[in-house]
Amino acid sequence: MIKHSISVTASQQGLWFVLNRGRIWLNAQQQLPRCRFAELPLSAAPEQICLLGQHEGVNAYLVINHDYIETEQDWVSARELLALGDAIFELAARAVQVALFLQTHRFCGQCGSAMQLVNWELATLCHKCSHRCYPRIAPCVLVGIAHQGKILLARSSRHRPGFFSILAGFVESAETLEQAAVREVKEEVGVDIANLRYVGSQPWPFPHSLMTGFIADYVGGDIVCQPKEIEEAAWFDLNSLPEVPPVETLSGQIIRQLQRMADNKKAT
Repeated sequence: MIKHSISVTASQQGLWFVLNRGRIWLNAQQQLPRCRFAELPLSAAPEQICLLGQHEGVNAYLVINHDYIETEQDWVSARELLALGDAIFELAARAVQVALFLQTHRFCGQCGSAMQLVNWELATLCHKCSHRCYPRIAPCVLVGIAHQGKILLARSSRHRPGFFSILAGFVESAETLEQAAVREVKEEVGVDIANLRYVGSQPWPFPHSLMTGFIADYVGGDIVCQPKEIEEAAWFDLNSLPEVPPVETLSGQIIRQLQRMADNKKAT
């Protein structure tokens, strides 16, 4: 359970996620600091310290620091910590999302009054109108579609030329994950799918998504790209792919799972 408003002593050992404007501080060795609290280069008391969990038996803390940054190269996004493994990335994602929640819920969205942190859970409460808020999580679906040794990949308007990934989209109100997957694929590339199989999930703090992955069967339809959303889409040979997401991402894992499934089918 995440705990906010933690008090720590100067000698407290920990794995420290020091955040400033959504970025995480790395030490001179370009590593997350694992040291005593007093060894952190903080010129002022942090605005907030939260207990995020544990890593290898050591407490992991979020330290919100709003000091002016002089060494920009020492601050990275959570995305750059993907290569450090799932455990570290999940803590980094938690740190970024908790910091964002605290930053964006200082005032009540219902009446405009100042919000106060609830002392026994991670939530803010307006004492004037009783409006309570929790950290926002936006569920998003990823869908890998393979057909006759090929995979359907697309490039959105947000990605650079040459970089392709599987289809993705946010879940809408009163919609199941499966319904969202079918709808998003149809809207983005005009293709019908069926027989969805759940693969896994991954926190994605950009800024507060939870990615849920599926594999689906192609049913029919020609590729028709959604205007202003999908720049290009095509069926690619699973053995000859363009640049795709790395294996540390859920989309990259789904692509590689489809490759293995195609290889196993050939072998039998």
